[in-house]
Amino acid sequence: MKAMKRVSFVLCFFLLTFSFFISYGFCQTKPIELNYSIFYPATHKMAVLATEWSKEVEKRTNGGVKITMFYGGTLTPADKCYEGVVNGIADIGWSVFGYSRGRFPLTEIADMPLGAKNSPVPTRLANEYYKKFRPKELDDVKVIYLICTGPSILHTIKPVTKLEDLKGMKIRSGGLTAKVVAALGAAPVAMPIGEAYDALSKGVAEGTILPMEAMEGWRLGEVVKYSIENYGSAPPGGQYVVMNKDKWNAMSPDVQKIVEKINEEWIEKTGRAFDEIDKSGRDYVQKLGNKIIPLSKEEDQRWTRAVRPILDQYVKDVKAKGLPGDEVLRFWLDYIGKNR
Repeated sequence: MKAMKRVSFVLCFFLLTFSFFISYGFCQTKPIELNYSIFYPATHKMAVLATEWSKEVEKRTNGGVKITMFYGGTLTPADKCYEGVVNGIADIGWSVFGYSRGRFPLTEIADMPLGAKNSPVPTRLANEYYKKFRPKELDDVKVIYLICTGPSILHTIKPVTKLEDLKGMKIRSGGLTAKVVAALGAAPVAMPIGEAYDALSKGVAEGTILPMEAMEGWRLGEVVKYSIENYGSAPPGGQYVVMNKDKWNAMSPDVQKIVEKINEEWIEKTGRAFDEIDKSGRDYVQKLGNKIIPLSKEEDQRWTRAVRPILDQYVKDVKAKGLPGDEVLRFWLDYIGKNR
């Protein structure tokens, strides 16, 4: 009799345990699966960082969010990335504001020559700007975080130490940097960065404006001989990581909170990473025997004054749209001035 009771007890325990695991399995919510479109190739430092962000989200949500990466613009081309996220082609996207010129009038401030000498300061600033001004032009997405590259300085095939040396020089540029080139007295030559190597090697262009990292990443250090530290007139490049708003709203508040915490960490990581690859580019050109030319304080101020009309025009254009251009410009200049 006792043996039968023991058997019955074991059988009941087994059935209850089995039922629990079956019920538990059915109660588990399916992981949120997202895709992430980024224009950088998989080996680029920024693509590696984006992948690490995705893995960190999966880790801290205990597998509740799984993200598949699409590198090199294979899911959405760089200039179609933002609209691709809005329309749900990509759930998350990383691209460049300048590729959609005119789409983000107030946030064009992130591409202005404001005198930043690195990436961390304007990257932090871009995110503070977003929190303070909440530009409506970004209302149709969830902003993950904003980014500014290192400063786009001048790289030339002949030495430049003063504004007069630039007069008439053909400088490869694109988007807003063409305005900077023209303001400095040179002749902008519009072309994508992929054509810059041949153009510089053949004399079609005599220089370019790009972050230092491009000297190594695009091997342009092989075809220029000088890098000019014109920080006062050097624009950064504004970039964004954004998420489809419906996909964001479908996540629980707890998951959203986890992602927001990771975002704050990656703002700092990304700014530092851009500085690291700029430093690598600097080391690269020096190993090639190229010369880095620092402008004197007085000369750099001359270049800064030369590009000031670009900032004034920005204020005028966005105020005409009913946007606080003067307030935004003052906010950026004050922040950079206090964090040089």
